[in-house]
Parts: sequence; structure tokens; C-alpha cells
Amino acid sequence: MGAVKLQLPLPKNVDGVTLDPNPDWSFDALLVELNSIEKKLNGSSKFPIPFTKAESRELSASKNNSRRGFIMQVSDDDMEDLERDTKDEVGDHFVMGGKRFACDEIYLSDSDHSEEGLGIELQHDLMDKVGLVKSALSELAHEHQLTIAEEMRDQLSSLEAELMDENEKLASTLERVERNIEAQREMNRKFDMQYQRKIAEALDDHLTAVQRDHEHRSQIEERRIRDDAAREEAKRKEKALHEEKARQEMIRAEAKVQARLEAERVEKEKAAALEAERKVAKETAAAVEKKASESLMNAPSEANKVLKEVTSHKHSVAGNTIRVSENAQKLEEKRLKIYNEIASQNEALGSCSNKAYRKYEMEIARRIRTITGTKENVRVKADELIKLISDSTCPQSISIAMFAQKVVSLCVNPTGSFNSAVYAYGRVIVLVTSKVPLAMDVLIGELNKVCIYAVPKYIIYSEAAFQTKEAYYKAIGYAEEDGKIESTDSYVDRLSAYMKLYGALVQTEVEGCQNLHGLREGWAWIARFLNVLPANLYTAAALQAFLEMAGFALHKRYKTQFRKMLDIIAKDFLTALKDRGDAKLNKVIVNIRNYIESNQFLKEPEGWRLRSNLESHNFTPESDHQQQYGYQQNRYYR
Repeated sequence: MGAVKLQLPLPKNVDGVTLDPNPDWSFDALLVELNSIEKKLNGSSKFPIPFTKAESRELSASKNNSRRGFIMQVSDDDMEDLERDTKDEVGDHFVMGGKRFACDEIYLSDSDHSEEGLGIELQHDLMDKVGLVKSALSELAHEHQLTIAEEMRDQLSSLEAELMDENEKLASTLERVERNIEAQREMNRKFDMQYQRKIAEALDDHLTAVQRDHEHRSQIEERRIRDDAAREEAKRKEKALHEEKARQEMIRAEAKVQARLEAERVEKEKAAALEAERKVAKETAAAVEKKASESLMNAPSEANKVLKEVTSHKHSVAGNTIRVSENAQKLEEKRLKIYNEIASQNEALGSCSNKAYRKYEMEIARRIRTITGTKENVRVKADELIKLISDSTCPQSISIAMFAQKVVSLCVNPTGSFNSAVYAYGRVIVLVTSKVPLAMDVLIGELNKVCIYAVPKYIIYSEAAFQTKEAYYKAIGYAEEDGKIESTDSYVDRLSAYMKLYGALVQTEVEGCQNLHGLREGWAWIARFLNVLPANLYTAAALQAFLEMAGFALHKRYKTQFRKMLDIIAKDFLTALKDRGDAKLNKVIVNIRNYIESNQFLKEPEGWRLRSNLESHNFTPESDHQQQYGYQQNRYYR
């Protein structure tokens, strides 16, 4: 059963005396004040004598000063009776002048106090009569405490509500601050990117300006050196001219005498030779006729049979050693003839011992090494090479041979810069050869000498034609270093570089310039390749490199015909490669098949389109682009 608290209302004013207890009073002060008020009320009291409290309010320290009323334990069932009896009792004893006073708070509790102690306390509280003022003050104090407690609860509720509002506002503010911080960070990132982009652009412009300034200074220095050399050469030529004139006059005079003597000697020798030939012819005819008659009598068909066998064997050896189409062989022989003529002419000019020619060689090599994949760079390098080749101080045959040899030497030990600039090399070659057509024949001749697959041509190993494997390897292009033949991997890498350069050259088209060895030659190459060359590691590497470089341009020009050519490669060439059962061929087979099946020929190759300006992250000093260009350095001096 729970404790029930009953509270009866008290009047706010009794006989004109306002009940306003001070909650801050001490207990003794409160008793003194109550005694004073009680004496005043007893002097003019309207109540009967029995309600007058004769007992002093002085309480010893041993009493419970904190007692606030009487405590009664009742059941819930008796609650209504208790309230009714309490009201009746209060009405019988405390109703005065039509006013009803409430007793002090009654606490009904089911606490664990002992019944004996509770009975004594209850009896004492019930029997203890208190004055009206004390009851009123006690009730007012209680009400005041309740009011204060209610106000405190209201204030606590208000503070809690305000605290919750403040927390919500704080959370909203923090969220807004975080959003603002994130927005500020995003803005800062954008500003950083813009700033970095501006820095990169400024760096690009600065590097371009530095490069142009360097090239301008180099041109000025070259012009000064060229002018000094021209003046020295002019003086030397003038002196040599006088000496040459005197020498030529002496030579002409001696030549006339020698020519006359030689003519007489030749006439005599011719006459003697004709006489000897007639004599030998007669003797030979007689011997042949005699031997023929004897041979016909013994074995009429034996001579013809032996002759046929020997002739057949010779043709068989030649036919099985080299595989090349007739047209490709004729073009190769034509270019080789031009190449040999240039080499002979250069040797006659004494280019090997002339230091001035060495200077031109270094200048041409430097221009070629510094070619990059930008439009401005390609234009400038092509113009400089054309000027060097056309310079009258150096014979054009020598400068053309230098140009061809230095371009082809780029493929020796190819690096990453070679792969990124190979299309730029092809463009420079087309620009130079459009002004110097002879340079194209010499360059293709140089390329055919170092790479037979650029013809295309294939040499088959035969013990009748080659005594050792090393001789065969040298014949197909293997290089020899320190008396040892290079490895197959090194040879295949160099072979691929040659074919990439060739593929980049044939597919290059420059507006306003004619490519003397363009796409038509590239289409003819791939047709001759598939018709004549067998499928092996060397031919597969050459085909892969050529398709990677020229496949995009060939498809743009020939479209469905090129697709048919790729179908032939996929069905016949790759099948023949796979049938060889060589594990070394797996990589190249996968690469070619992937190129065809994924339609890589439809995608523009990397580096195919020249950049409009030099990017800073691609700019490296000239020394970083230096390559080995000493490969067969004196080939054109032969």
C-alpha cells in the first residue's frame, strides 16, 4: 500500500494578521515569534478557553525539531473513510467563524517502522494540540516549499528545454560549419589545381622560350662557325685552284702523250689478240668435233643429262636460299646501285679523312637526336637538316649518306624516346626527302642493307650456301660484338625497331609534300610479305611492328581490303606460326591476334598526332636524348 499525503487548505489571514513565515528563520527565532503572536491573540481572542495553549512552546534539544505533522498508516480501502473522518474532525474542532483550517500534511506510508514506535508517535501527534498560528504557519511554509519546488521544476523544465534547443542549434551550427569547411576545402583544391595548371603552363612557356633561345644561339654560333669556315675554305680553294690549274695543264700535256702511246699499244695488242683467238678457235673447234663424235658413239644422252642436272642443282640452290618477289628484288637492286654509287663517290672525295665533313656529321646527328613529337620541333629540325644537306661547303652526296645513316642508327639500342618519337622521325624524313629526293633512295637502301625484312626478303639456311650457322646469322642481320654473335632477343628488338621506323615512314602523309615511299609502298610490302616470306619468329616480329605503326593509316585508305588482309594473317600466318610448336612464338602470336580481334587498327596510335607545343613533363635536356649513333659509322665511306 502506498503512502498517501493529505493536505488541507489554510487561511492566508487570521484576524488581520498576515501569515508570512520567513523560511530563513531559525527554529528558536520562529518559536519566539510564534509565542509573541500567540500572546497577542490570547489578549483579544474570540475563541473559547479550551483552545488556549497553556504549555510553553520551549522545546528541549532532544525533541525532533524537524517534525512537520503527524504520520498515519492507512489502507487504500480506508482512504475515503479516513478523509471523511478527518474532514469531520477538523470541522468539529477547527471550524471557527465559518473558516476551515487544514491540518499539517498527513503522510500515509507503508514503511517498515515498528508498530510500537509508530503508535507512540501517532498518539503523541494526535494528542498534541497546537495553536492556530503554528498550524497556519506550518501550512503556509509547506505551501511555500511546494511553490518553490514547483517553480524549481518549472525552471528545470525550462532550462532543459532551452538546453535541448541550444544543443539542436549547436548541432545545426556545427553541421553548417562542417559544410562550410568542406566547401572551403573544395574551393581551395580547385584554386590549387588552377594554380598548378597555371604554373605548368608558365613552365611550358618558359621551357619553350629557353629552347628557342638555345636554338637561336646555336644557329648564331653555327652561322659564325660556318662563315669562318667558308672564308677559310674560299682562301684554300682559291690557292688550290691556282695549283690545280697548273697541275691540270701538266696532266693534260702528259695525258696527250700517254694517250697517243696507249692507243698505239692497244692497237697492237688487239691485232695480236685477234690472231690468237682465231687460232685457238680453230683448234678448239676441231677438238670439240672429235670429242663430240666419240661421246655420241659411246653415250649419246649422257652429256646432256649431266648438264641438266648441274643446271637444275644451281637453280635449286639459288631458289631455296633467298625468297623475294621479283618486283621487290628489282627495287632493291635499283636502290642498292644508287647507294653504292653514292658510297663510291664519297670515298673518292676522301670523306674519311676530312675533318670538316666530320663536323657536318655531328651537326646532322645532333638535329636527328633532338627530334620530338611536336609540330614546331619537327618543322624546325626538318628545315635545319635541309639546309645542312644543301650546304655547298659539304658535297651533297656525303651529307645525304650521313643523313640516311644517322636516321637508321636510331634503331640501334632503341629506348622509350624512340617509340614516342618514331612518327616524328617519319614526318621529318618525308619533309627532307620532298626537297632532296635522292635522300629517300639512299635511306631505303641503307635500311634494306641492315634489315632484309624491309625489302621484304628472307634467307633460308642451307649448308650448301653457308658453311656455319654464324655465317647465316650475319647474312640475315645479326651483329657481331667482340667476336661473338648477338643474342636472338637483342636481334629481334633491333629488327622490330627497324620495321617500326619503316612502318612510320610509309604511313606518313604531310599536307603540301609528297611522300616518295608512302602508303602504296606499304600496301605492296604487306602483300609481298604474305606471298613470299615463311612464318617464324623473325617474320612475325617484323609483321607485328609494321602493323602497329602503319595499320591505322592502311585501314583508313584501304578499309575492307585491309580487313581481308588481316583475315589472311589470322587464318594462315598465325596458324602456321602455331603449328611450329615453338614456345618463343606464343607472345608474338598473342600480340598479333589481340591486335586483329580487338580492332586496334581502328584506334589512333599513341604519338601519331603531333602535339602543338612542348609539354614540361616530356621535356628533357638534349643529353637525355642522346643515343648510340656509332653503328656502322663509316658505311657510306666504302
